[in-house]
Amino acid sequence: MHLTRVERWRLAFEAVVTAGIIFLCYFAVYEIFRWVVITFQDVFNEFWFFGNVVEDIGNQEIWGLTPLVFLFLIIVAGVAIYWRLKRRYRQYELKHIIKELHYIAKGNYDHRIRGSYSGDIGKVVESIHVLVDSTVEAMEEERRIEQSKDELITNVSHDIRTPLTSIIGYLGLIEEDRYGSEEEAKKYVHTAYEKAKQMKVLVDDLFEYTTVRQTTVPLEYVSFDMVQLLEQVAIDFELEAQKKEREIHISSSHKQIMMRADTEKIVRIFHNLLSNALKYGEGGSLVLIEVKKGEKNIFVSIKNNGKTLPKEAIEQLFERFYRAETSRSQETAGTGLGLAIAQSIVELHKGTITARVDDSWTVFDVVLPLENE
Repeated sequence: MHLTRVERWRLAFEAVVTAGIIFLCYFAVYEIFRWVVITFQDVFNEFWFFGNVVEDIGNQEIWGLTPLVFLFLIIVAGVAIYWRLKRRYRQYELKHIIKELHYIAKGNYDHRIRGSYSGDIGKVVESIHVLVDSTVEAMEEERRIEQSKDELITNVSHDIRTPLTSIIGYLGLIEEDRYGSEEEAKKYVHTAYEKAKQMKVLVDDLFEYTTVRQTTVPLEYVSFDMVQLLEQVAIDFELEAQKKEREIHISSSHKQIMMRADTEKIVRIFHNLLSNALKYGEGGSLVLIEVKKGEKNIFVSIKNNGKTLPKEAIEQLFERFYRAETSRSQETAGTGLGLAIAQSIVELHKGTITARVDDSWTVFDVVLPLENE
């Protein structure tokens, strides 16, 4: 810490005053001791070790005292002055720290206490910096949460309003008898029904997303064969893949890979990933599921050779309500929550999920521990 000019002068003055006080104390002690020596000289003469000290003091010959006495007095004075100045210096340090803290408390959270501090004060300053960093991080996280809530409301409102407007419109036509035939009325009802199902999917996904985002959500761990589970999920998408003229292939390093996890939620992970691959892999012909067993983890990659995504889209894929096509049209019907749900479930199982582009392949890599409790 750098002292100001005034503080340095005050420290110097403090040293002079302390030295003066010590000198006066020495002089007072000397005079008292001299009076005692003169008054009780016969008593002191009986103790040989006082030697010439008593005589010198009695004769006021202070410079005749042994050098060890002077050395002792100088050391005591030096220690006293050092202690006094050190104490005052600590007070100046605390004053500076408090001043800096007041500045930080006014909202200057990027500011840090200047200077180098040692000992306990150094530890206090370091703790203050850690506390400020934690506070800033918490405030930024709170701002992100608030922004996320606003985005959530905006996106949900958009995705609900669009089908709801259609439902109200078609049912309004029926209510007002504005249809040409019974077949046309049925068509309106069917369209309204489909839009209502879209709304239900959104609400269900939103509910599941908020559920799996809670780190305390209970998981029902059971032992199962991951290869068999993936084969079953692939069968569920076989019809949809045929409609899009694509094939789903599974490649595994082992015929059977046993692991422990919540099967219902694991199914949801790969259901969402396959749905995403078929829905957005425009121009592709193959969806490849690769499974590998490691020492402690299982590695699953979902690949499709359709149209690849730009880098900026890859980086945002796991953000809720994000869609690679920004128009949010109903042509690629979906809530934009599928990958966010998959990521939350993977993290609940202490695993990781990432996306990348490998040549002409869009790849989702899932890593899950073989054993979970």
